Amino acid sequence: MSQKQHNSSDKDTRKENQEPEIKIENADVETDDVLDEGANEVCDTAVDDEESSEIETLKQLLQQRDEALEKEKKEYLFLMADFDNFKKRTLREKSEIIKNGAENVLKGILPILDDFERGIDAIKDDATATSVKEGMELIYNKFVKYLQQNGVKEIPTEGADFDVDLHEAIAMVPVDDESKKGKVIDTIAKGYTLNDKVIRHAKVAVGQ
Repeated sequence: MSQKQHNSSDKDTRKENQEPEIKIENADVETDDVLDEGANEVCDTAVDDEESSEIETLKQLLQQRDEALEKEKKEYLFLMADFDNFKKRTLREKSEIIKNGAENVLKGILPILDDFERGIDAIKDDATATSVKEGMELIYNKFVKYLQQNGVKEIPTEGADFDVDLHEAIAMVPVDDESKKGKVIDTIAKGYTLNDKVIRHAKVAVGQ
């Protein structure tokens, strides 16, 4: 065998011995890559689970916050409605107090008005008391005007149908005329309303 052939044989032998080592090294690299990928997948899965858990926790917190806000909103609206009702009730009660106070004052004037009417009737035929009568009528008319300006009106009586809501029957008077039965025949004392509310019933005689 020549020297060249011998050298070539040695090289081939070395190549054969080296090739398995390369394959083993490549196999080790591939195994490491697989392990790295697996580890990365495990890490990614753990991160995803952690993020999902955090998101779920945030969702729960947001839901709790929304529920708390809704509850507070309902309580606020309830309190506002209650306060509004309180204001309306207070204004209504205040109005009633003022109205009732005015009613009591005006009712207190009515007997004075009655006295003026009786006084005027007493001197209407007295020729010597003309000036007195005129003075009393002047004051009486001012009283009537004042009452009218404050919502006081006289209840109609003469010839009106008897109405228990407006009239108080003091006497029943027999009548021959059928058309006068159930009608007011005479007025004993005038009645009055204040803003359409009866503050004094008219005392009347009714035909029967």
